[in-house]
Amino acid sequence: MRTEGGAGHRCLPTEVVAADAALAVVDGALAVVAFLQLLRIHLRNQQLGWTRQKIFHLMIGSSNIGYLVYFIFTIVATCEGWQCWSHGCGFILMACPQILFLAAFLLLVSFWIDLCHQANDDEEDDDEHGYNEALLEKSKSKQGSPHVDGHMKCCFPRTIHIGSRQKFVILVIVLTFVSVISFSILIWIGRGKTPIDSSLVARVSLDIFSVAILLLGGALACYGVLLFSKMRKVRSEMASNEMWKVASLAAVSVTCFTSSAVLALVTNIPLEVLFYWHSAQSDHISSSVLIFLYYFIGSSVPSGFVLWVMREMPPRLVADSHRPARPTVVNFISERTTQNPQWRATVTTSQNKGLKASPI
Repeated sequence: MRTEGGAGHRCLPTEVVAADAALAVVDGALAVVAFLQLLRIHLRNQQLGWTRQKIFHLMIGSSNIGYLVYFIFTIVATCEGWQCWSHGCGFILMACPQILFLAAFLLLVSFWIDLCHQANDDEEDDDEHGYNEALLEKSKSKQGSPHVDGHMKCCFPRTIHIGSRQKFVILVIVLTFVSVISFSILIWIGRGKTPIDSSLVARVSLDIFSVAILLLGGALACYGVLLFSKMRKVRSEMASNEMWKVASLAAVSVTCFTSSAVLALVTNIPLEVLFYWHSAQSDHISSSVLIFLYYFIGSSVPSGFVLWVMREMPPRLVADSHRPARPTVVNFISERTTQNPQWRATVTTSQNKGLKASPI
């Protein structure tokens, strides 16, 4: 059933509006949870700066905020008859939260790759910092240049160095965003009297993104299994807990990513509300169900599961008085690890003592 909007414009069918509204509520709730957890983590250890855990919560929260805005604007823009919406603006607003979501899980994959391919297992104890391993690793000032070191501390307290795999993630996201802008320009051109079919352009973009999601799911599966097999060799309660977190997250992600990607490849979802909703042959009930399933399974379930897995707070930051004075180096000691003295011995004598950081 359709309703009339402003200036006689036809609004989305009631069934589609209900699906979008439900998804907006879900994504809004996930965004609130993500940002609340981010605030708790930051208040617990304010000295650390941006860690992988904080970056991941920020991306998940921002992605869900983007979905919330998209679903709200989908209802309003269609009902008000905004010309820009079907000329590329709607496509950009749809793609932006998907890019953030893709970036978050690419970051997770890069972290798992780092753990699986650590070349040097004999790193010093300062590298054992669990949840607090920084995404942006801090580079150390060169010794023997106190003037330069003091100047850098004054102007830039912590010089930032981005890991090579994180650089690759940033490159992929930048290229993805550039491609989205290019596709949106083609869609805008195709809405005029040109041989370009804007719906076909959007369809090609959706297929490319779906294939990327399938590849991401495959990467999570492969490195999840590899990391799981490595962590099985570490005999400790902490490693056992983290091992099952990795296994469950990989299984949920692969299932959700595969389902949503296949659904997008064989149907016109999620382009239904941008190009095909006004078709008389469209079954609005089935379309609304498919739209809800696509976004709920493809983004809401993985995001919610990750937030649930990461609900545990990181260990508090405590300075170690038994080590030589080093202003830029601190140790991270949790009550759980100090109560289990066999943990450090087990990790350092294991074949996988490179798996010192929590993989989640």
